[in-house]
Amino acid sequence: MIRFGYKASAEQFPPAELLRYGVLAEELGFDSVFVSDHLQPWRHDGGHAPAALPWLGALAARTERVLIGTSVLTPSFRYHPAVVAQAFATLGCLAPERVVLGVGSGESLNEVPLGIPWPDGKERFARLKEAVQLIQRLWREDRVTFEGQYYRTENATIYDKPEIPVPVYIGASGPSATRLAGRIADGFITTSGKGRELYTDTLLPAVREGAEKASRKIDDLDLLIEVKVSFDDDHEKARQDTRHWGALALTPDEKTGVEDPIEMQRRADALPVERTATRWIVSSDHDEHAEKIAGYLDMGFKHLVFHAPGPDQERFLRLYSERILPQLRSRVS
Repeated sequence: MIRFGYKASAEQFPPAELLRYGVLAEELGFDSVFVSDHLQPWRHDGGHAPAALPWLGALAARTERVLIGTSVLTPSFRYHPAVVAQAFATLGCLAPERVVLGVGSGESLNEVPLGIPWPDGKERFARLKEAVQLIQRLWREDRVTFEGQYYRTENATIYDKPEIPVPVYIGASGPSATRLAGRIADGFITTSGKGRELYTDTLLPAVREGAEKASRKIDDLDLLIEVKVSFDDDHEKARQDTRHWGALALTPDEKTGVEDPIEMQRRADALPVERTATRWIVSSDHDEHAEKIAGYLDMGFKHLVFHAPGPDQERFLRLYSERILPQLRSRVS
């Protein structure tokens, strides 16, 4: 099954406005709505950071069909994995077979402000793996006693959980976490805007390798990619809209160690639009735009979630539903 979804930009819009966009996405025919779970946004001025868990509950109550979930939540620092298991089990009861738990190893921007010492990548990966394993056990079993390196439970029970467990998707941009997704998760999440070879030569083969090691088939996993798109009839407006998300164009060296949205904003705003636009498919031609997006389908991704940077999200949703989604669905069929 091929799905086309909407990325609700929690870092850009206040909760009620963001909820309206999520509901509108369902009305206009999008298949899913995903939201990130950030304590802090990527910029201070005009930034927002609503809590994902209550927001998803509100979205579940206001929608009937659309798949909803996090892209992504970190289940290993601000939350105990058992609390995440409880919260998403509850969401799964409220919206059966419509909820996804998307998880990742975390970003210091979200955790360091709470006084959490930020570990290296090896420890973050180990914490993520252990957290996912504990969450899955809590959904499958009763009275779970778990003694891991980082997390422990004693006779823990999630009393309210859906008949079919909530799928877990693991977000990653490197081979180790991607192989983990293939081994133990129901789906894989990554983001667009990087070299084609990263996806075709590294990430997708790593998912397949992980699945095969666990005697699974890659076809059984949902391969999701957040596609960064800026589409408008006015090409220059589409380019300028990418400035709000300039932080995405910063290199790892430029971002490492920055936990303050004010400083992140300062660094992002210093970039020229030629750089901020590099992470996005920027276009005013719907045929060209759809063709570039289709490249990710050709690679093998099955679930494309579109993230638009502009302030007028209703305009984006309507333009996309009228001009882009029909072309993509026609191509798939």
